[in-house]
Amino acid sequence: MTEKSFTSGFPLSRESAVKIFGPRDGNLRKISSAMNVKISYRDGFLKISGERVPVERTTAVFTRLEHELSVSGSLSPHSVDAALGFPAEHDESLELSVPGRAGRIIPKTTGQAAYLEAMRSSEIVFCIGPAGTGKTFLAVAGAVAALTEGQVERIIISRPAVEAGESLGFLPGDLQQKIDPYLKPVYDALDDTLSPGRVKRAIDNRVIEVAPLAYMRGRTLNNAFVILDEAQNTTITQLKMFLTRLGYNSRAVITGDVTQVDLKPRSASGLVAIGDILSGIQGIHFTYLDKNDVVRHPLVQRIINAFEKSGEKPR
Repeated sequence: MTEKSFTSGFPLSRESAVKIFGPRDGNLRKISSAMNVKISYRDGFLKISGERVPVERTTAVFTRLEHELSVSGSLSPHSVDAALGFPAEHDESLELSVPGRAGRIIPKTTGQAAYLEAMRSSEIVFCIGPAGTGKTFLAVAGAVAALTEGQVERIIISRPAVEAGESLGFLPGDLQQKIDPYLKPVYDALDDTLSPGRVKRAIDNRVIEVAPLAYMRGRTLNNAFVILDEAQNTTITQLKMFLTRLGYNSRAVITGDVTQVDLKPRSASGLVAIGDILSGIQGIHFTYLDKNDVVRHPLVQRIINAFEKSGEKPR
């Protein structure tokens, strides 16, 4: 068999095929065109023909779509685009199992795969990238999975309340009510990975703690999965304070987008400088995501690209 006439195939149930192929086989035609292969389906068997490398990559695309279908029961409108952008065999070791409605979580881009691998192998992980790349969600999912598997005893999540100047006294209500607006994305991720009821019980029992960065000072955090979100809005002094809270059997994930700094001046952001300070230290890993890792609406990628071309920093 020549390189030009390589053929591969695998069984695919009729039910899965209908969902993957899409209305009027639109997804099937899209994959075939993008990969430059011929695809046929008959009697529960999918056959892919073309040059070896495109055929193997197309097989990986279908494998990934089939796996996502088995995990969630459906495909999102952007699943095919995500699979075409990440045509690699699914690595089950990078799955996260959580008790919430998200169920099993798999990386949808090469950057996300590198991020999950870093969380698995390093004690401190920095994840820096634009909006929509899953920085916060995957960090929270990793924390919930670690808690569920008994690897840690608690989850601590913090965010700098920059818009309130870290002085929340002027806002109405108790502390929780004051900081909730700044922590809403974190609660959304917790609700998806643990469920609202379990989140409330875990917070009441102090198994999960969500607090502004200012309340981390002076503490030692043992047996914990610690997350600092929106770290681009921390100074280098605040970052040092946070990182030195880490105790025994703990790990930390720090996320942020250096194109959305709210500090004045922007150069005050510790996240911009921290790479030069901590690079090369064993146990610390930096993961950088970009527009290709965006898993929101495809327009988000184009918006980020437009800002990059204009030389402006998106706010």
